[in-house]
Amino acid sequence: MTPRDRTSVNPHPGQGPAIWRPPSVDLILRWPGVQSLIAAHGRESVVTTVRELLAEARAKWARKPVTEATLDEANLADKSLDEPSLAREPMDEASLVPQLAARLTARLAPRLRPVFNLTGTVLHTNLGRAPLPEEAIQALVTAAREACALEYDLDSGGRGDRDDLVADLLRELTGAEAATVVNNNAAGVFLLLNSLARKKQVIVSRGELVEIGGAFRIPDIMRSAGARLVEVGTTNRTHRRDFAAAIGPRTALLMKVHASNYAIQGFTQAVPEAELANLAHERGLPFVVDLGSGALANLERWGLPHEPTPRETLAAGADLVAFSGDKLLGGPQAGLLVGRKDLIAAIKLNPLKRALRLGKISLAALEAVLRLYRDPDRLAERLTTLRLLSRPQEDIAALATRLLPALRQALANWPVVVSAEPVLSQIGSGSLPVDRLPSQALVIRPQGTRAGVLHALQAALRGLPRPIIGRIAEDALRLDLRCLEDEAGFREQLRLLVGIQPAGVVAAGVPAKPALGEDDARGLVVTVDAESGEGSHHTTSATLAESPPVAADAQFAGTVQLVTEGGATGPISRGGPGAAEPGARP
Repeated sequence: MTPRDRTSVNPHPGQGPAIWRPPSVDLILRWPGVQSLIAAHGRESVVTTVRELLAEARAKWARKPVTEATLDEANLADKSLDEPSLAREPMDEASLVPQLAARLTARLAPRLRPVFNLTGTVLHTNLGRAPLPEEAIQALVTAAREACALEYDLDSGGRGDRDDLVADLLRELTGAEAATVVNNNAAGVFLLLNSLARKKQVIVSRGELVEIGGAFRIPDIMRSAGARLVEVGTTNRTHRRDFAAAIGPRTALLMKVHASNYAIQGFTQAVPEAELANLAHERGLPFVVDLGSGALANLERWGLPHEPTPRETLAAGADLVAFSGDKLLGGPQAGLLVGRKDLIAAIKLNPLKRALRLGKISLAALEAVLRLYRDPDRLAERLTTLRLLSRPQEDIAALATRLLPALRQALANWPVVVSAEPVLSQIGSGSLPVDRLPSQALVIRPQGTRAGVLHALQAALRGLPRPIIGRIAEDALRLDLRCLEDEAGFREQLRLLVGIQPAGVVAAGVPAKPALGEDDARGLVVTVDAESGEGSHHTTSATLAESPPVAADAQFAGTVQLVTEGGATGPISRGGPGAAEPGARP
């Protein structure tokens, strides 16, 4: 046996400690178990992963302190520290192949993964907003797989306009003279401002200078589009006379921004769209409305709160309306512009239109969704977003009753109490911000004192093959079932949860160890306040062995100190790094 066939070898027995040598990459690649991984994942990926594991092993053992324990582990009688690379734990096929397999699975898994959205927010921006109906899914798969007449006129054999794929449908459904589409509503607003108001003024009520997710603000988009914002009125009250007084020779248009993600209540005043339209037309100016959420149908028909539609807005006198495709409309991400033919034509002449245009897959899905609106009697049955929003609470409660025993069984080893309770869902993505929908949730509360067990459980749910995303509120983890339609798939994830143990959770509510490496045992003291959950850290030479043991039933009134090694940075929350789920505040 050569040195390259062994993890460690002593070339001179009895003359000092053995030198640690990991197996070579070439040797590892010849192992039968690794050959199977190459067949499944490809040689290049396996080689890269093998080199990563070997590099990590070298780095790990190079910094591991030489102590009585490590010398005993290496079976060394000589405790000399002259050799920096002492004999280490073996790296053979039995130990390395499972690590390789796990690393390759994680490396090659899709980053964009399906999840169960149980947050209680139907149109969750961080979770992809509107789920598409089957008709749209079939259409986009066909468009992706086949050549299609995207910009080809089948009648004339000449070049076509991709907007024509949906323009007729949008005119029919909104009553507009013309229509065009871009890749999202923010792009649509940017494009119309750049096309119609560049180097000119746009008048907007001060109470409508909205900010949407990601710190995206109307004043910023106006500045980027080359338009100058003119604010009128006050935060809570704006009058017709405020707009009239601000109109000047440099005014390009009057603009109204629908407050789709907030509401101002109390002593308020806003100018009705019809009055603003009349004022704009009296002065020879276009009146533009950014509707944002974009409901194409009257939602009151399905028992939902009213949301302005593009048809209503155009009928009130608006010359141009912008709205989203992936919110209340229930389609793919898109920005839709409908209105006067001359304004749409000017927008389409802007060179930026090409940079912001929709691709064939999104257009295929959008066309399929728009076609569903031609049959409003079956719309709630076929349009996924509307079906979820209008789902009766009684149906959701029945689902909760069926799932409650399964969740209790899955969490039998966790120190929690599980119940089914009524809750209020929200529409989300800036749509109808103050309105709530009666729903039902599986609610998980910690036993005893307020504990970080909820954050540990939340992390465990996110770690499932199909992650389950809930929200923590009022000291409980809530799994709102309004958006759960795949009951069998959810049950399967619960069965997988049975094998996950709530290791390291103490009664005060902090993990017994942050989510670092299993072998980390030196260098960082983490102090977590048992009440607030806020923490800090500083370096130390203490070890876990020097820390007093923590009883499983201990009650803490102050802080817990944990000793680890590694790269934790910033404040440590009760759930450890990455405890918060998208779009929710613990």
